[in-house]
Amino acid sequence: MLRAVIFDLDNTLTDFMRMKKVSVEAAIEEMIDAGLPMTADDARKRLFEIYDREGIEDQRVFDKFLKEELGEIDPMIHTAAIIGYRRGREYTLVLYPHVKRTLLELARRGLKLVILSDAPRYQAWSRLCYLQLQHFFDHVITFEDTRVRKPDPAPFMRAIELLQMRPDEVLMVGDWPERDMVGGTGVGIKTVYAKYGDTSGAAVSGANYEIDDISEIVGIVDELLDGDT
Repeated sequence: MLRAVIFDLDNTLTDFMRMKKVSVEAAIEEMIDAGLPMTADDARKRLFEIYDREGIEDQRVFDKFLKEELGEIDPMIHTAAIIGYRRGREYTLVLYPHVKRTLLELARRGLKLVILSDAPRYQAWSRLCYLQLQHFFDHVITFEDTRVRKPDPAPFMRAIELLQMRPDEVLMVGDWPERDMVGGTGVGIKTVYAKYGDTSGAAVSGANYEIDDISEIVGIVDELLDGDT
């Protein structure tokens, strides 16, 4: 019997990569206005090289960028970058269509809801609270809880332990086949591939179900619940 749904956060509930790109562009504009002696294209390339090297959640990306490019952290340019980034984030950190309605429908069916994210704890909670999603979820599992990332089985097993359920009673929804689908399947959890959020261009998801809109999960859940009766 289906009793819980686990959701990835970024690019499943919110368009994280769009937010990141717009925020970086806003930061670059502010840095150039503050005196950064680089073109926007060069700055963009270097910043995303740092993200590729250090991780997309790196909170000191502008420190590293300025040290590498200027040899020091110019306080005016650094502050301009942070302000620009925050303005871009405020504008673009939004939910995909139908997210809240879908979560409400799942909760009405008596299902437990869980976030399983590779993001650091503070960043995951910050996004959840900003989007006013924090009260929907019974558990929020982030990188700090297991110190390993999906598809390692540990985060998925942590969710199972907290829920006190069997893997076959849980559904995993995510946008990244190599992490969300492989990890969930590996521990016996049925998986749903959120095609709308995938930025990897995966040709084959390996998921039990594929969706183009998050609202389609409700139909999948009802099908599974009906099959249990």
